[in-house]
Amino acid sequence: MKQEPESDKRLPSRRIADDLRASIERGDLASGAKLPSERDLAAQYGTARNTAREAISILQGEGLVVAQHGRGVFVRPQQPLMRLGSNRYSRRLRGETGLSPFRIEVTKQGRTPKTECRSVTKEQAPEDVAERLGLDSGNATVVRRENWYFADDEPVQVGVTYIPVEVAGDSPLASAKTLGKGSIYARFEELGYPIARIREEISARMPNPDEMAGLGMPPGVPVIEVLHTGFDEQRRPFEVTRFVMRGDLNGLDYDMPVED
Repeated sequence: MKQEPESDKRLPSRRIADDLRASIERGDLASGAKLPSERDLAAQYGTARNTAREAISILQGEGLVVAQHGRGVFVRPQQPLMRLGSNRYSRRLRGETGLSPFRIEVTKQGRTPKTECRSVTKEQAPEDVAERLGLDSGNATVVRRENWYFADDEPVQVGVTYIPVEVAGDSPLASAKTLGKGSIYARFEELGYPIARIREEISARMPNPDEMAGLGMPPGVPVIEVLHTGFDEQRRPFEVTRFVMRGDLNGLDYDMPVED
C-alpha cells in the first residue's frame, strides 16, 4: 500500500490522479501505455475502487487518458494531428496523390485517414456563410455537404461545406457522397473554380452536446472552429466550410509571408 505524508490534505482521488499525471509527464507511463486497473490502484493506495475510478475520470476530463471498452484505460497519444495550412490545398500534392487535403495531411503524419460523407442536401445558407459567399442573407440556397473525419478510426473533426447552387449545378458536388480522385477540389476545378486563395477564421469554444457525442469528447475539452472560405483565381468565393475540431487531438500549423 502506498503511504502518504500525514500533512497531505488532498482528496484520495486527487492524490491518485496527481501521481498518475506525474508518471505520464515524466514518461514513466508512455503514450499508449495501459494504466493500472481500478482494482490495482485501489489496492496500491488503500482506497475503494470508486475512488480509483474518480481519479481516472479526472484524467479523462483533462484529455490525458482514454478508456477502450473491454480493454482498459490508456495514455492518450500527445502528438496532435496538425492542420498544415500552408500547403494543404496544393494542386501539386492533390495531383500526385489523388487524395483530399485531410487524407494528405493524416497520411504524411503516419496515421490512417478515413472520411464519411453523411449527407448532401440543399438548404438556406446560414447568415455568416451567405455573407462570405456574397449571397443575399435569408434568400440564398446552397448545397450542404456534411463530412466526418477520422484518424486511425478515431473521430477528430466534422466539416460542413456550403456551395452556392449556381456553382454546384448538377455536378457530383450537388448529389454524390463520393467525389472520386482528388475529391472536392478536383471537382471544383473541373467546374472552373480552381482554389487559388483561402481565408480561415479560427476560434475556440466549448462543444455542444451533439458534437461531444459524435466526436467522443471527454468533458471539459474545447473545440477549435475553423471557418474556411475558398476563392478562385479571380478572388471569387465559391465555397465555405465550417470545421469543428477536437481541441485535444488537433493543432494548427500556418507558414505564410508577411505583407509589407
